[in-house]
Amino acid sequence: MKNLFHPRNRHQGEYDFNALCAALPALSGKVRPNGYGKQSIDFADPEAVILLNQALLKHYYQLNWQLAPGFLCPPIPGRADYIHHLADLLMQDCGGRKPGQLDVLDIGCGANCIYPVIGHAEYGWRFTGTDISAEAIKAANKIVAANAGLQRAIRLRRQDDAARIFAGVVHKNERFHVTLCNPPFHASAEEAAEGSQRKVRNLGLKNDAKLNFSGQQHELWCEGGERQFISRMITESETFSQQIVWFTTLVSRKENLPALRKQLEEAEVETVRVIDMAQGQKQSRFLAWSFLPAAARQRRLLG
Repeated sequence: MKNLFHPRNRHQGEYDFNALCAALPALSGKVRPNGYGKQSIDFADPEAVILLNQALLKHYYQLNWQLAPGFLCPPIPGRADYIHHLADLLMQDCGGRKPGQLDVLDIGCGANCIYPVIGHAEYGWRFTGTDISAEAIKAANKIVAANAGLQRAIRLRRQDDAARIFAGVVHKNERFHVTLCNPPFHASAEEAAEGSQRKVRNLGLKNDAKLNFSGQQHELWCEGGERQFISRMITESETFSQQIVWFTTLVSRKENLPALRKQLEEAEVETVRVIDMAQGQKQSRFLAWSFLPAAARQRRLLG
């Protein structure tokens, strides 16, 4: 099912565990035959999943990556898919041409810093990553420092006000070509805990099992959940309508789209797009909007 990834996504087909273990020998201790007799790992084992991520990033992107304890462990292939579909969105404005040096704003980059490291490795984009957690910024900075050349490509900023998204991290007269975001999914700690237990049951584990994805409070939930977070993002984006060419964010719950599109219509944005993605049986999407007309977007992206 992984062949449903974007055509440029490096993570097509089954994992090549021989190649991955060669890139990261520590992974070999976690690889064993699954129920179908194929080499795999226990995806309910947090250590195994982190080692798999380290091997994927080392093998495909020559990156040294680590994750601070307790933070969200991202699925690498799906994160890469967002980056590639984002590149397609920008190329549509440029007549299919690949834009040059782009400045990208990652809202909530997290301790894993995954979008900046993949986006720079694939397209050479420059990133500014923001997060409300000082611990996350510190951990992400360690990833940047561990890879030669990333210090010039990735900078990180603390968002001091949890009620704001762009304000406070986008400086006066500063411009970005595109933003991306993986917003908190749940509306409360209780809802996040229920979601975790569903994953435990789906994996056939005991209720006290450790989960492979972990995650801090601000990574998993916020008041009002995904819909309210994106709604705040849309409202705030009006202030930065001339500084940012494209605003984008993942939307996990498809049922949130109608209300968000209505809000964008009321904000009188120039263009709205919903980009569908598929990773195996999981359907996902991101919402994109711009206040600039097509000609202005092209000038900014190719300039």
